[in-house]
Order: sequence, then C-alpha cells, then structure tokens
Amino acid sequence: MSNLFNVKDRVILVTGGGSGIGYGISLGLVKNGAKVYICSRDIKKCDQVANELNTMGPGKCVALQSDLSKAEDCKSVIEKLLKYEDHLDVLINNSGCNWGEPMETYPDKAWDKVLALNLKSIFHLTVAALPLLKKNATVDNPSQVINIGSIDGIRVPILETYAYSSSKAAVHQLTRVLANRLAPDYILVNAIAAGPFMSKMTKQTFEKFNDEVVSSVALNRLGDHLDLEGLLVFLSSRASKYITGAIIPLDGGVLIQAHL
Repeated sequence: MSNLFNVKDRVILVTGGGSGIGYGISLGLVKNGAKVYICSRDIKKCDQVANELNTMGPGKCVALQSDLSKAEDCKSVIEKLLKYEDHLDVLINNSGCNWGEPMETYPDKAWDKVLALNLKSIFHLTVAALPLLKKNATVDNPSQVINIGSIDGIRVPILETYAYSSSKAAVHQLTRVLANRLAPDYILVNAIAAGPFMSKMTKQTFEKFNDEVVSSVALNRLGDHLDLEGLLVFLSSRASKYITGAIIPLDGGVLIQAHL
C-alpha cells in the first residue's frame, strides 16, 4: 500500500497553491513527501505559504510567481520550474476566480476574466508543461494532469455565477479531450468536481449563505484539508494509473441532494 499510494519525491506543480483548495492540496502532498511547487501572482504571500509548508512534512515546497491569466506567464512559470527540475510528474490546475452578478448587469469583462483564468490557463499551461510531463512518463508510472472543476459545472448553481459555472463545465469537457489526446504519451488527465470548500474565493459567499450552502450537502458540512489530501494523493500516485478522462465529484453528496 505504501508503494501504491506513494508520492514521495514526485515533482508536482500546483497553481494557486497558496490559498483555499490549492493550499489544502499542497499541504496534503507535502505531508506525504512530494516536491511541491506552488505559483500565484502574489509572490510574497506564496513565499510565506511555502515557508510554512516546509515545516509541516517530509516533502518540500517552493514558490514561483506567475499570472496564469496571461498565456505568456503559463510558459514562463515552466521556465522557472526548469531551474529546479528536469521533469514534472503531476500538474494540478487549480487557479480560478469567480464573478457573481445578476443576469441583467452581468458584464462582458466578467466572461473575459473568468474564462482566461479558469479555462484558457489550463490549456496553455498543460501545453507548456508537456515536455516535462512526457520526460519520465511510462505505462507503469504515468504522469498526471489534475484539473480542479466544480459541481457547478454539472448542476445549475445556486447563485448567479454565469461565467464561473460555464467555465467549469468547459473544464470538465477539456479534461476529457486532453485525456484522449495525451493517453498515448502516458499522461493521465482527470478532473475533480469540487463541492463547497472554504477559500478566499468562497469566503464572502459563505458569510452570507452559510446555512443554505451547508444544508445542500448530504454530509451536512464543508470540505476540509483531509478530504482533499485523500483524493489528491490517490490521483497523484500509481494507484490511479488506469483512470483517465474521469470527472470525480468531491462534494459531500451535493449532487445526490440535487437529484432528490
């Protein structure tokens, strides 16, 4: 079992790894011995998180600066990674943003901002990382791309988040398309349809609608770091080497509640 679920020394890049779901992912992987690289626009905050994570497990964490809403930064973050590593075992596309506003006033700039970070960056960064992902990938030890989608890309969202929910549905389909394209290179591509987790992005929503959100979860609670750790260690290890193109709900039962 320790070999099957082993992520020790695996080189993993987590976008948006300094806060929210990204922080929980990075924490779980460092605790299990991975070499985790986190990136965000705020390098000061990213450095602080990396220093904190380096005290919390046998793995290590390094901060890289990038603005993944820009295609050129998707290339430059891989160039920065090359200063430390000659390959990449796992790419976790987690960076994202949201925009909630009534339909009548929903602005075009919301679509541009949300789609650029939530969807286009996944494609641009995966393409930029391909040479590193291919480097050590084999049939018995494939590389992995893990995209963080959302249950709001499957169900109709509770709030008016038109660009966000549309972008996450597109992330799920892009995951399937990339999985098919990259299977011959021994690169697995899967997505997590995340339910409600506390994060910087969701904090304001939960402050206003906490009771409504929690009541929509069959398990009657928000997700936590251990929920992320279990699934991400599985998807980042050899234990998942026969799974690709899957959209895996991590939602505490929101989707089954939605169909009652």
